[in-house]
Amino acid sequence: MTRSLAVDVEIAFWTLFAAWVLGELWLQRRCRLPAGATPGDRGSMALLIVSVWCGVVLGLAAGLLLPGAGVRVGDRELFDTGLALMLGGLALRWYAVAVLGAAFTVTVGTRSDHGLVARGPYRWVRHPSYAGSLLTILGVLLCATNLVALLAFALPVAGYAYRIRVEERALAEGLGDEYRRYMRQTARLVPFLL
Repeated sequence: MTRSLAVDVEIAFWTLFAAWVLGELWLQRRCRLPAGATPGDRGSMALLIVSVWCGVVLGLAAGLLLPGAGVRVGDRELFDTGLALMLGGLALRWYAVAVLGAAFTVTVGTRSDHGLVARGPYRWVRHPSYAGSLLTILGVLLCATNLVALLAFALPVAGYAYRIRVEERALAEGLGDEYRRYMRQTARLVPFLL
């Protein structure tokens, strides 16, 4: 890989990384549970933030501090795949957030006017914004081009698994049979698989 090309892909990585972080900070600030909503977060937001950032920091640190575990053959292709997953994950996350509109919040809860959204990506999966986030995180870790870095993906996966359980319980309680039927008809994260 030529030096100018290496600089270009590093710029692409840090640009996507900054867009991801700034976007998540904006969501944290703007998309809170409104007054009068029934909270049901059970600490999942805090656990999710910790699991994601521990996974990302450990993964990137492994890429820097454990060069012996670095991918030697196909590292550029792996890095490019990571960039593509970051971009695709960001696009999916923001599309899912846009489809939910004002119903999107960063903390789990329900409102009396809460309705089921089953359009856009929600036709196929119940948690497309989480799928997008996981794709973004996986992309970040692939860009470390280090096998140990990929192990760190287990932390965000565990955080999202807990968050999904908490959210589905709250929505089943808040929306009742309508949400339970929706759960039977759609996958959690990956259409037709998971």
